[in-house]
Amino acid sequence: MTAAAPGLWPPTPQEVVFLFLGLVAAGSALLVVTTKQIVHAALWLVVSFGALAGCYLVLTAEFVAWVQVLIYVGAVVVLLLFGIMLTRAPIGRSADLDSGNRIAALVVAAGTAAVLVTTVVAGFSQVYTPLVPGQGAAGSLGASIFRNWVLPFEALSVLLLAALIGAIVLSRTDIGGKD
Repeated sequence: MTAAAPGLWPPTPQEVVFLFLGLVAAGSALLVVTTKQIVHAALWLVVSFGALAGCYLVLTAEFVAWVQVLIYVGAVVVLLLFGIMLTRAPIGRSADLDSGNRIAALVVAAGTAAVLVTTVVAGFSQVYTPLVPGQGAAGSLGASIFRNWVLPFEALSVLLLAALIGAIVLSRTDIGGKD
């Protein structure tokens, strides 16, 4: 039996918080796809995104954490909720939200999770970097987003705006000629 790598046990308080937030994010993501109420799914998505932002904060990537909160929680989830309200989707429990393919979905999800966990464990099993406050890579990430990825970022915002306008047009009943 081999000894554990130095620094892996006992976990630091930052690692415990990171693990807790990761479990909250994964649990709420599971609730997003299993709930039968669409508004509750959107609210569980807020919890998942919030926990992910907390993970970024623990990793000292403050910029990415605030982008996560402002863009995903503050814009995308609000856009989803407006889309739900404007298309007059059913707010309560709905049998239409279940396609009946739970077994196939469970097999695909378990297989995907197994591949991802195996890949991460195999790729990072020998790598350990202690979490040191102030050592995040937010500067280079922010520079990359606002230099190299400005056009795709803005194109995505226009696409989301077009989707919202489309939802408004589809939900309106007073548009069109009355015979």
